[in-house]
Amino acid sequence: MSPVDRKLPTMKCFVACAISLITVSVCRADNDPEIPVEAAEPEAQYESAGIRIPAAMANEPIATLSVDKAAAYLEHGAAAWTREKQCISCHTNGTYLFIRPALTSTLGPPSEEIRDFFVEQLAEFQEFTDETRRGGANPAGLIYLASGLAQWDAYVSKEISRETDTALKLMLSIQQENGTWGVPDCWPPFESSPYQTATMAVMALTAAPNWLDSVSDNAVKKQIEQLRSYLRHTAPVHDYARVLKLWTSTRFGGIMKDNEGQQIISMLLQKQRPDGGWNIRDFAQPEEWGSGNRAEKLREESAAAKSASDGHMTGLALIVLHETETADSTAAEQRGIAWIKSNQRESGRWWTRSLNTEDAHYITFSGTAYPLLALQLLDQK
Repeated sequence: MSPVDRKLPTMKCFVACAISLITVSVCRADNDPEIPVEAAEPEAQYESAGIRIPAAMANEPIATLSVDKAAAYLEHGAAAWTREKQCISCHTNGTYLFIRPALTSTLGPPSEEIRDFFVEQLAEFQEFTDETRRGGANPAGLIYLASGLAQWDAYVSKEISRETDTALKLMLSIQQENGTWGVPDCWPPFESSPYQTATMAVMALTAAPNWLDSVSDNAVKKQIEQLRSYLRHTAPVHDYARVLKLWTSTRFGGIMKDNEGQQIISMLLQKQRPDGGWNIRDFAQPEEWGSGNRAEKLREESAAAKSASDGHMTGLALIVLHETETADSTAAEQRGIAWIKSNQRESGRWWTRSLNTEDAHYITFSGTAYPLLALQLLDQK
């Protein structure tokens, strides 16, 4: 299928986020209490020819740690999503190409199929008008595309590719005057905040081998400084965004104010749970996710859902603490790694309850990728 032939399903995927702003308000109009995911009819989370990954469920049994099972989940999930949905999603193949290249030393090279698909999508973005590129969730899609290609260059090819250079320039071409990019306020944590989008753009720019150092175009330099200024002077909307700012600051200087980094580290350490893990729900009030369109759902969740440590936040917290090289976090990191090693499920995933729905729980994808990277960074297999 040519890039042009694939344009319609791609656009359907990018606009689905905006459509959800309508559907989320009617999907539980009867205001029933939250239905436990355990009671739902099991369905596939990802499915394609030869691939079927069962639904992610809170009561899935815990198993002995297996890096191989976790790796297989990432490979199969990214492949199934790409083949069936024909688009780049932040929560699945976008996360795959953002994190998986960094795991090359542990798991071997990532899937060339996924990279090839990203290159095809880049050709589509080049055909779009600026107005289309800026519309809906397209900015997030383009930023994850650029980041994935840049990460591939950083860890696999070890040199910048023509495709990555093109993607980065195209990404900057739709930057807003305030330094960030537009995104609908609908799918937390990945597509709900211009702040998160800006941090991901930094990940793309800084991962591309020698790209920032080689920039000579004054207009591009100005765009990069606008991004730096946005991150420095825009207050993160919640603690989750503060964590992203800290992570970004390890790659992109000049965005932290005096003592801000230490304050975020202290906040992270304080939010670690007694079992050694972290819970993403501790990092924002229900009304703070997106535009508050998930507040009702989050307020109605059970106490167990609100209190259980999860793979996404535990893995992310450990990655960020490790990359800040803070001696004070050593004990917390050890406890966090112990949680990861003792909480993997039989499917290879680490459970993370979605902030958005009670069916697919796609956040278990990053909730598995982040713990794998944390294990590698802290040299724990």
